[in-house]
Amino acid sequence: MPSALIILDRGLNITSANRAFYTTFLTRPEETEGCHIFALGNGQWDIPALHTLLDSVLPAQDSVERFEVEHDFPTIGRRTMLVNARRIMRPGDPDDSILLAIEDVSEARKAQADSDRAWRLTQSIVDTIQDPLVVLESDMTIVTASHAFLTLFGITEAETQGRRVADLGQHQMDVPALRHLMEKVLPENRPIDSFEIEDDFPGLGRRVYTLAVRKVFQPGNHSHRLLLVFTDITDRKQRERDAEVLANEISHRIKNNLQLVVGLIGFEARRAAAPCAAGYLAMQARIGAIAQLYDLISRSASGDAVAVDGYLTEIARTVSESLLGAGSGIRIVVDVQNGDGEPLSIDANRAVPLGLLINELATNAIKHAFPEGRGRVTLSGRRDEVSLVLTVADDGAGLRERSPATQGQARGTDYVGIFVRQLGGDLNTDSAEGAGVTVTIRIPLEAD
Repeated sequence: MPSALIILDRGLNITSANRAFYTTFLTRPEETEGCHIFALGNGQWDIPALHTLLDSVLPAQDSVERFEVEHDFPTIGRRTMLVNARRIMRPGDPDDSILLAIEDVSEARKAQADSDRAWRLTQSIVDTIQDPLVVLESDMTIVTASHAFLTLFGITEAETQGRRVADLGQHQMDVPALRHLMEKVLPENRPIDSFEIEDDFPGLGRRVYTLAVRKVFQPGNHSHRLLLVFTDITDRKQRERDAEVLANEISHRIKNNLQLVVGLIGFEARRAAAPCAAGYLAMQARIGAIAQLYDLISRSASGDAVAVDGYLTEIARTVSESLLGAGSGIRIVVDVQNGDGEPLSIDANRAVPLGLLINELATNAIKHAFPEGRGRVTLSGRRDEVSLVLTVADDGAGLRERSPATQGQARGTDYVGIFVRQLGGDLNTDSAEGAGVTVTIRIPLEAD
């Protein structure tokens, strides 16, 4: 037998022992056989617990299993043993014997104690984290949860043991976004830092959380556990939404006021002499471009960026309404390449000078590129590695067909230079006789 084994007679003297006993307790047969159990060696078996077993427990019953004995042995140190004892009756022998099987579980108990201490330390660390944290097995059953998690969802530690996270409490965590996280995102084996979920949680109401998720692999096997940390951002999200609504409302009011100014300028232009009317109309177009920016912001889901395609479309419409009649032979078209599914956008702070620049170039093209009153102006946008690239191109007569004074008005105005410098970009003009003019503006993607 692999366990230590000894046989005692009725007087508790050792009659025999197996090899495992001699090896485990560092003794020899001649020192053991015939010796009283409590006198063996230097009395190291004279243990109170063993006295209890042999003097009190065993006489009252035929067998005892897994009787635990813990003792400091002089030769082998502190050991924990499980003793199975059985009385043996032999036919024809009036005296019975006692069989003791001794299993040394010291290392197993030490490992268990170390594991318990590590678990208590882990739980203490978990409980010190202010944000709700839960540790899950790979099948989504709960290993442990922090005090903050239990408090948040109104459950006790006992209610989490062996439960799936979706089954907790009033099923607060059984929400589509979390199911998507578990079923689709986590199998990709990548850490997640800010997975946002927003839902109506039973007992909690409408809440918004960000989740940080890590897979923790256990050494020596292929299993893993999941660490989920919940951060409640409901209040912050509401403040952001309130600020966004306020910004949109302000933008809407600014747009309305600018449109009023545009209308007043148009009224004055109709009453002014022809030379002055042209100046009024140019001013009207510039202010109209700014008004369209604020209109886009007020209708946007975010006030920190403006979609270039929508902005150029509004500028084209404003310029057309200001300078072209219903029967005009000149058209303005917009061509924006978003690319990679990402909408082409510019931050709101740079959108005003950009709109004024495009408005100025489009206005110049309409006024000076088409002596016959027919043609097309194209407003284009795309993105390269470092720049936002915008072009205003016409298919008109080209620069050589214009007088020096006209060319100065069309492409070299102070306004254009001011706007380009304000945007931190550069401008290039390309023209061929009879092939129109193309003005290319490159603006850094990131503002200085």
